[in-house]
Amino acid sequence: MISFLTDLSMIASNVKKKKDTTALCLEDTKEKIKNMFNKVELSISAYDTAWVAMIHSPTSPQAPFFPQCLNWLLDNQLFDGSWGLPGRHPILMNDALLSTLACILALKQWSTGEDQINKGLEFIESNITSINDEKQRPPIAFDILFPSLIEYAQILGINLPIGAASLESMIQKREIELQRGSQNNSEGWRAYLAYASEGMLKKSQDWKTIMKYQRKNGSLFNSPATTAAAFQHLKNNDCLNYIQSVLEKFGNAVPTVYPLDIYARLYMIDSLERLGITHHFKEEIRGVLDETYRYWLQGVEEIFLDPTTCAMAFRILRHNGYDVSSDPFYQYSEDKFADSLKGYVKDVDAVLELYKASEVIIHPDESILARKNTWTRHLLKQESSPYRVFSDKLGSYVDHEVNDVLNFPYHANLERLLNKRSMEHYKVEEARILKTSYRSCNLANQEILKLAVEDFNLCQTIHSEELKQLERWVIENRLDKLKFARQKIAYCFFSVAATLFSPELSNARISWAKNGVLLTVVDDFFDIRGFEEEQVNLIQLVEEWNVDINSVCCSEIVKIIFSAIHGNICEIGERSVKQQGRNVKKNVIKFWLDMIQSMYREAEWSRTKVVPTIDDYMQNANISFGLGVIVLPALYLVGPKLSDEVAENNELDCLFKLMSTCGRLLNDIHSFKRECEEGKLNAVTLRIARSNGLITAEDAIEEMKGIIEDKRIELLRLILQEKGSIVPRDIKELFWKMTKVLHLFYMKNDGFTLLEMHSNVNAVIKEPVILSELLYWCNVLEQLCPQVQVILLNGLFDHLEKLAFDIPTADKSQWERFDYQLCALLLKFKEPNILINFRTLRCVTFWNKARSLFANDIQYSYDSTQKLASLQQPDRDMTGFIAQA
Repeated sequence: MISFLTDLSMIASNVKKKKDTTALCLEDTKEKIKNMFNKVELSISAYDTAWVAMIHSPTSPQAPFFPQCLNWLLDNQLFDGSWGLPGRHPILMNDALLSTLACILALKQWSTGEDQINKGLEFIESNITSINDEKQRPPIAFDILFPSLIEYAQILGINLPIGAASLESMIQKREIELQRGSQNNSEGWRAYLAYASEGMLKKSQDWKTIMKYQRKNGSLFNSPATTAAAFQHLKNNDCLNYIQSVLEKFGNAVPTVYPLDIYARLYMIDSLERLGITHHFKEEIRGVLDETYRYWLQGVEEIFLDPTTCAMAFRILRHNGYDVSSDPFYQYSEDKFADSLKGYVKDVDAVLELYKASEVIIHPDESILARKNTWTRHLLKQESSPYRVFSDKLGSYVDHEVNDVLNFPYHANLERLLNKRSMEHYKVEEARILKTSYRSCNLANQEILKLAVEDFNLCQTIHSEELKQLERWVIENRLDKLKFARQKIAYCFFSVAATLFSPELSNARISWAKNGVLLTVVDDFFDIRGFEEEQVNLIQLVEEWNVDINSVCCSEIVKIIFSAIHGNICEIGERSVKQQGRNVKKNVIKFWLDMIQSMYREAEWSRTKVVPTIDDYMQNANISFGLGVIVLPALYLVGPKLSDEVAENNELDCLFKLMSTCGRLLNDIHSFKRECEEGKLNAVTLRIARSNGLITAEDAIEEMKGIIEDKRIELLRLILQEKGSIVPRDIKELFWKMTKVLHLFYMKNDGFTLLEMHSNVNAVIKEPVILSELLYWCNVLEQLCPQVQVILLNGLFDHLEKLAFDIPTADKSQWERFDYQLCALLLKFKEPNILINFRTLRCVTFWNKARSLFANDIQYSYDSTQKLASLQQPDRDMTGFIAQA
């Protein structure tokens, strides 16, 4: 036991050394990510390369135009006889079948690669049943392309191992698809047919009509396969130039889509934003956005012919202060989008991006965005919506994205909560699918996730220490002795840690949180305690400021409150000297004096039964609500210089009033019933009272919601616009961050009483992200034994995600049989003594427990070492003890 504990001590020492090297490792990770901005990597498409390889030479019909592509096919068959994306997802078997058949046709056409052809045919024979598997994720136009390739194979004399019944079924599905489209006869259908035109070899094709989809780069839909088929028929020079340019870039093969540079770089920026690590790449991001903005102004096709890229470019550019118009979205109105290629294939990614773009309304006349928000939200909310059918992303990731944007609108989405949810759902090696599957390290990358996790946990460690400091400050200032006051320390700190999370913003966070705690105390002091003498005394103390608190305070409670306010303001003043070059104590005193005077005015109205006008109420309430004492002092501590001239400018005053109006009305809407019962003033009550009975409570609330939306739009416009603004963007952002906090807190009811918020507080401040757990599911298929892979490849891979009660009764018997079989196999790969208590568990429960036990994260190792070092169990072997624990 002594030897074991000595070993544990050595482990703890090694873990500490490893932590010391974390910063160096992160710099290496950041450098790798920076390099990704310089080059967009795309995987090679065997399917598209096969179509390029089938092009005849202009000088000899018996020879390929691009023999290098034919050689690539010969050299890149996978070990199982298929062609396609290596390490494919189990639900991409139909994609593998399509790619494999296309490669067989190319080899057969040029009478080469007999061994490869035979292996490919064996693969098709072994896996052809997957075409009827509803769990499979077919490529776009698979029902048209695959039967057509089979017919071409018959022309070439290939004896395909496909039964007559299966072949007839596939051809029938194709005819149904063609008939459905021809009856529709929409522009979306025609675009769809043109996109899959290489699969219409035996059908009469109006290739000249198809060529109307040709882009300035010579391609059709940026698809090498479609472009190759068009060139084969028309010998169009622009098509040829496109194919040659792609081969020049990628060598002897082609990807399934090119170019993808603008989308990939924007998606990368969006991922970094969602994961909370853009502050590491400000220079690189600015370079990409400047370039994208130039393309936007030039009307580049790569942006404007694709609704997904157009919407993403608009949203990200506007978020970053670029002046972009919403006019391009008229081409993606509800009816026009439905009549487009992506509308026809029911592309949820496009709908999702259009919805996110519609949330960035900053002008009152942007009705196109308001209408778009309505119809895209409606489609996304419908679980049975056809727009949940297709996505180029795989698995449940898209569902997570859809649910996230619906549950957390842009104006209520706190950064750190978004970052953590995004990390939990991030796919490090995500494959996407169009006519075939593809990957790009710019779209999904383990280095990005690694940096996000380390950055989050580093910040969280700092936040945890700051929270402890805040808790000590409360005790030292005896604020915990004020029994009438709510104790909301963690909530106040959460509101800033979830938004201003960077390590260098510690002073701003402490200021925000302490003032938030004091605001809660003073609010309860005026609202609950209610002694007029004490209220007047507190105001006098703040007005006079430099006083002997032992002789001028009328009560111990006033003494405690004023002492805490005084000490905190002096601390803010001292900290401001370093960042502002001057002490802003007088400014902060004024913020506090204005607020407590406004609170006193409300208390007087209540005592004297005065009913103010709605205008008088709101003018006073904007200050008494108290956001000024939280946000305004923090403006001096976030970095940029803020002169008194700028601080007193109308722009800053507008930002404050818009933020405060949103907050006050949100609070009044959600506390209306309670405050009405208590006889307290409220904007909703006043609106009803002043209407002489013409307005109901529901009408008044809807009216208030409309005002909030208008003010929020105006606030966002002031924050995002750079032209004519004298307030630095980092300072303006604080008003938007507080507005988001308010919208989150009041999404359901009065936020300070919302129990669900407790889990959000823990997620941001207390619960670290475990990288090994996130990577666990990404790597699980690669690590499992062949027998397990066989089970998963048979369409039962979601045994790792579902329990038996989730399965329909008719399928449950087979489900349970495979579940036990899979769990039995998994047990063989872990230490028997450790797993003694796992043997009765079902598969999904097994994995949920096992992944936490075997997590290999540094923090877990360190914590476990510390705990194990204190154990003393001489009568039990350690392995058994851990298992039982």
